[in-house]
Amino acid sequence: MTAARRLQVAPERIAAASRRVMGRCEELARVTATPGSITRVYLSPEHARVNRLAAEWMRELGMTTRQDAAGNQVGRLAPAGSPDAPALLLGSHLDTVPDAGRFDGIVGVLLALEVVRLLRRVDDDGAASSPFPFALEVIAFSDEEGTRFGKALLGSSAVAGQWDAAWWDLADADGITLREAFRDFGLDPGRVGEAARRPDELVAYLEAHIEQGPELHRSGQALAAVSSIASARRFQLVVEGEARHAGGTPYDMRRDALLGASEAALAVERICRGEHHIIGTVGQLEAFPGAVNVVPGEAHFSLDLRGEFDDTRDHTWAEISSELDAIMGRRGLRWRAREVHSAPAVFCAPLLQDVVRAGIGADAPTLFSRAGHDAMSIGAITGVGMLFLRNPDGISHHPDEAVTGADVAAGLRALAEAVLHLGAEVR
Repeated sequence: MTAARRLQVAPERIAAASRRVMGRCEELARVTATPGSITRVYLSPEHARVNRLAAEWMRELGMTTRQDAAGNQVGRLAPAGSPDAPALLLGSHLDTVPDAGRFDGIVGVLLALEVVRLLRRVDDDGAASSPFPFALEVIAFSDEEGTRFGKALLGSSAVAGQWDAAWWDLADADGITLREAFRDFGLDPGRVGEAARRPDELVAYLEAHIEQGPELHRSGQALAAVSSIASARRFQLVVEGEARHAGGTPYDMRRDALLGASEAALAVERICRGEHHIIGTVGQLEAFPGAVNVVPGEAHFSLDLRGEFDDTRDHTWAEISSELDAIMGRRGLRWRAREVHSAPAVFCAPLLQDVVRAGIGADAPTLFSRAGHDAMSIGAITGVGMLFLRNPDGISHHPDEAVTGADVAAGLRALAEAVLHLGAEVR
């Protein structure tokens, strides 16, 4: 890799940027649909408010701003004299799960803005420009979590040109379809394709994110480069038995669907614990008819299956399926599964892994991400790289989610130096 200059910035400036990031995380946390907790979903009034704040912060840096046709907020700083130069995308997302933490996604957007602040060139007239042969763009994706419509990565899928027309009929808990929500937000469903970016418009995508797990916390390290984002498959499963009177039905006549589903959930845990880098989660379980005095005749449950590699993930699903056959056979039950989501593992580009490791410094650790990110979508149109920040105790999607100001400062310096290293490679 070509040698690049190190970031020449006073520590006081990095510390001030870190404080700004932490303060803005608090400011964004106050933009919520649920007072007392944090909830921001796609195409909501809160989405519009955080886009306006992000646009204000982008303009403060001299960036031109726009909200794209899918509701993502974008800021751009082009090289002087090259307004149409391809762009290095930096960013993450501003939407949340219900009752969220302050940092998942949000830190990545705010760090990207501070990288632009540190690296931009400002002339004597106060005009800002990119110091590289490529533009710097910050993107705040609008729907990474999929909280409102049940489909994650809508904003980044639109940018990747992977919008599926079938999504227009998705509805939220109030019965509002995605098409209706687009119109209510002021977007035109017929123009969503305009959000798509071409590969020749982009240099790469870099995303900083808190680690949504405990590996850095356990190792005592602040930062890591990401090697890949886990492959995933999700299923909705149904177990069929027979509903009968709870008091009148002896055990030898019972075909209890809930017990079959419960044993299946335990089998998922046992099988996945025996596989390297495979995580299986049963997050939903419901019994029918759901009466206190009726043996459950049907049970529905979910399975979220993730792995570092597609083949081991698929092997694990085959093993789980075989075990479910055995469980249901013993209990006189039937089962079926419907796959509702499948995503292959996305590997970070070798060059981008290298520049992120160089930004972190000697002995930089490398982790794979068990959680999904917008980089999964963007990997379809350009190389992606990721930087993880330590998340104390590894808790995420929860109000106790945390990151320290010192780690934010370290992450900012590392991300800025990663961009400098990339700039040395593409000149």
